[in-house]
Amino acid sequence: MVSVAAAPPSFDTATITRLIRGLDSEETREQSLDLLCKVITSAYRPLLSDSLKERAVTQVCNAMALLQSVDSHPETKMPFIRATMPVYLYPFLNTMSGERNYECLRLTSLGVIGSLAKVDDPEVVEYLLSTQIFPSCLRCMEFGRTLLPILLNVEGLKYCFTLAERYLWVSQCLAKLVERLGEEDEENLPRLLRNIIGCYLRLSENQRTRPQLSSYIPWKLMDYKYVNILQGDPESLGNLRQLICNLKISQNSTTRSTGESSESFIQ
Repeated sequence: MVSVAAAPPSFDTATITRLIRGLDSEETREQSLDLLCKVITSAYRPLLSDSLKERAVTQVCNAMALLQSVDSHPETKMPFIRATMPVYLYPFLNTMSGERNYECLRLTSLGVIGSLAKVDDPEVVEYLLSTQIFPSCLRCMEFGRTLLPILLNVEGLKYCFTLAERYLWVSQCLAKLVERLGEEDEENLPRLLRNIIGCYLRLSENQRTRPQLSSYIPWKLMDYKYVNILQGDPESLGNLRQLICNLKISQNSTTRSTGESSESFIQ
């Protein structure tokens, strides 16, 4: 068991190099992982007291990047899951502060979880769902990148529809992401749009909930600005067309104040 109070080691270039070599060897991998966990847990107390320093954040993000190399490798992915290593990252996902240091920790943590979700493995998805990753990810602007692979899995989609409250929560959080799209840098918009549309499309495949889903999707998603961005991404544009088709959105319901139809513009 890793002690939260344990002092983190110096995380200079030499230490990082040593850890990389340690992770590559079965004989030293456990010891290296223990060291990485100490670095990560050393930030828990400052996290709660709002006293995070940039140097500490850099160290923790470096440690999480090394963890991601473990969870993305086919030989170490499942041992990583079975050792419940991702739980060390959840405190960072649950922070609500908008400060840069906290956002950096959230996004790096989500990147580690997201690399796990990319693999279509029922055991991985079952593990992520059992640890209540949904509530943690829904707090993050970038959660679509992690949510989409989970929804593409049959068990992940079933989990979403098991409870009406859970489905409603996911739908509302996606809607909030759409409303906040203008807050993101232009370079991030194509990726965010791709993930959001992919999530909505997957949810729209459930015929029973389609009518409810159509009332939660902000029309902003079909704004000309975002449709124009998708012109360079035929797959996402096709997904948006299919989403509209699934929901049977009429031209009248997509008419903007100009009297023009976003749906016809997409086509």
